[in-house]
Amino acid sequence: MLPEQAAPGAADPPQDGANPPIHDEHLNAAADAAEAAIARLYGEPLTRLPNDLYIPPDALEVFLDAFEGPLDLLLYLIRKQNFNILDIPMAQVTLQYLEYVEQIRQRNLELAAEYLLMAAMLIEIKSRMLLPKRHEDLVEDVGDPRAELVRRLLDYEQIKAAAVALGALPQEGRDFVRPQLFVEQGLAPVLPDVDPWDLQRAWLDVMRRAKLTQHHRISRQELSVREHMSAILRTLQSQRFVEFSDLFAGQHTIPIVVVHFVAMLELAKETLIEITQAEPFAPIYVRLAYSPA
Repeated sequence: MLPEQAAPGAADPPQDGANPPIHDEHLNAAADAAEAAIARLYGEPLTRLPNDLYIPPDALEVFLDAFEGPLDLLLYLIRKQNFNILDIPMAQVTLQYLEYVEQIRQRNLELAAEYLLMAAMLIEIKSRMLLPKRHEDLVEDVGDPRAELVRRLLDYEQIKAAAVALGALPQEGRDFVRPQLFVEQGLAPVLPDVDPWDLQRAWLDVMRRAKLTQHHRISRQELSVREHMSAILRTLQSQRFVEFSDLFAGQHTIPIVVVHFVAMLELAKETLIEITQAEPFAPIYVRLAYSPA
């Protein structure tokens, strides 16, 4: 007897490409699930929405091209289709404009009110163009109904271009920052220069007071400028600052005052003393000249 033959394919090993391996089936199933997923939550594909999921009405919103007003929208429609702004095809532009306004009205009625006003103007212009012209209109030549709209569009386009040009200019805080430099001030005080007119007024004040105390006595007196210079230096050595009028204390006659003043000018000329003033109309002070060690 012949041995029983096994059923064909029962014990034969699978041929290459006949049946895919099991791990390939899992990979294909995972890929199909990933493609069918509507979203991913923490990296895992989500194939159906949860039963308790709440989506607010304003969560998904389609934003159309943003315009700054009716004129901006109208100018966009004209420029996009290369229409001649001086010869606007009112039928096409009005139709496209109304389609956009309808989209706005469905989402924001308050915003659409401003655009509806321009739509009414476009319809009015188109209606005036369709009406037959009367005989008196032909004689008077009332003009193109689109002229006012064209003028407004040209003005708006010019202003918009100027605004873009201004926005492209460098602005402080946006494009650049002004440098700040901190300069350390010196510790030595910087005293202002004495105005000759201030010195003259101080001298006239000293002369006025000297006349009040003068004696009506005529005498000949020899005065030395060098002696008065030495006296001024001795006075300044004991004090740091001496007021201008205090240097003439004790000088009761005009000749002595004059010689004392000349002695002070000589000392200033030889840079032995400094005449300073803190601010305009402030008292004038005299001190010894600073000599570095």
